[in-house]
Amino acid sequence: MPDAAPNLATKPPVEQPAADTGPARTGSSKTLLAAVLLGCLIVPTGVSGTGVALPAIAADTGATAATLQWVVNAFNLAFACSTLLAGSLADLFGRKRTFMAGAGTFLAAAVLSATTTSIVLLDIARALAGIGAAAIFSCGGALLATNFEGKSQLRAFAFMGTAAGLGLGLGPTISGLLIDRLGWQTIFVFNAVGIGIVLILVAIARSAPETLRHEASIDTPGSTTFVGGLLLLIFAIVQGGVWGWAAPGTLALLAVGVVLLAVFVAVERRREHPMFDFSVLRDRRMVGLIMVPVTASFGFVTLLTYLPTYMSTAWGDSVGTAGLKMLVMTIPIVIAPVLAGWIAQRGVAPRHILACSLLFFVIGPAWLLVIGPQASLLSVAVPMVLIGAGFGLGVGLVDGEALRLVSPEKSGMASGLVNTARLGSEAIAVAIYGALLTTFTASKITDSVHRAAGSGADPHEIADQVSTGKITEAAAHAPAAHRADFAHSLITGYDAALHTMLWVLVAVGAVLTVLVIRLLRPTASTAPTS
Repeated sequence: MPDAAPNLATKPPVEQPAADTGPARTGSSKTLLAAVLLGCLIVPTGVSGTGVALPAIAADTGATAATLQWVVNAFNLAFACSTLLAGSLADLFGRKRTFMAGAGTFLAAAVLSATTTSIVLLDIARALAGIGAAAIFSCGGALLATNFEGKSQLRAFAFMGTAAGLGLGLGPTISGLLIDRLGWQTIFVFNAVGIGIVLILVAIARSAPETLRHEASIDTPGSTTFVGGLLLLIFAIVQGGVWGWAAPGTLALLAVGVVLLAVFVAVERRREHPMFDFSVLRDRRMVGLIMVPVTASFGFVTLLTYLPTYMSTAWGDSVGTAGLKMLVMTIPIVIAPVLAGWIAQRGVAPRHILACSLLFFVIGPAWLLVIGPQASLLSVAVPMVLIGAGFGLGVGLVDGEALRLVSPEKSGMASGLVNTARLGSEAIAVAIYGALLTTFTASKITDSVHRAAGSGADPHEIADQVSTGKITEAAAHAPAAHRADFAHSLITGYDAALHTMLWVLVAVGAVLTVLVIRLLRPTASTAPTS
């Protein structure tokens, strides 16, 4: 199509909606777009905003630290494990139908979360919400791919990226305001109302006829081994920081998880209609596109999670003030996806835009090394903007380009694959970052801990308190007369550990950027001819 931006596809899709009379030209398609965008806005607010509510939840329910953490972990695990399965089910039963089922599940989970006083039921509800969220994201992208064409499709995916990024970035701010004024339950009421509107909009919107895989059936062996393997791997990473990375339980979970994923690959290669068609990975460009959100998980999501704690600990900011300062990094997420779509429409190859976004994950963390206890927000504003822009430039573009590489009947699976990589890598990256930050902090403060608190004090335990913002509790290990000096030494060690982690992020970003750029290079068959 002449008005379409350059893309990575080697051949046109098997089937497309009609350009002039299809849903992309009707008011109903705008209703469908509004439903998808609202869903992609609401879901991420629950991802990034729920953590703010944990202290209030603990106070109301009397939850222990272990059960409390699963309010966040249960959602992330279920989200990551269900995304690929949801995409596969969408190809079998229909994108719109599966989207509505997921939205209904998310709505029911939000209501349960808002009304329960049991931490166990809350954890279960959060897992259900993760399952519903997986269907919303997987099927949302597939619906946009099959209901929009050309420039309209580029704009739709740019808006989807903007909505997802806006929800992720503003989640802590929205949740904090609601909790301060009305209590932690209201964040789930907010989710329920928003998704209720989504259900109404998608129910009244007409969508394009869908190309389904009628000859296929539910891949029970593949679904079981994939979900089980990924669940055990992420669970091992989450618990590794608690049990120890060399603990028998951690190693056992990792081993069983790897075995199950190996079985999944073997099963899928032998099935006539697999849940995941590994043939899509024969195209190295698809592999490169999948690696883009993985890079963003290390370069953006880790800092989105841990920089507010640094601001509270090293700069002495309140939670609210730290949240407001993080807007410097999250505001570019609103602008960059639309900018990426605008640039692509004017003839810039998507691979060049993605390469630029990845370079920001190298330049941004490297520049952020100027941060310190005495640094001002102004001194780190530019690197924070670059990091946020890096995330925003790629977040919507990747999904659209990945879906261009597959036929319409596999669009749900492809969308699920991208989101599985995105969500799984986020859970893994955040877990690794947190574990390494605590380890580096412990190594930096060991001498100070032994001098101030005695040789019997555990530096790792104190480092865990420091890296989670509990500086007062950590300083209490020293005698009262020395607590001020001890707190200063703890903050200094924590700051040094953060700088080490920034170097790790720079190295990871550089390696992944080089890899992705090489994978996305056009082949001889796709290179433009003069």
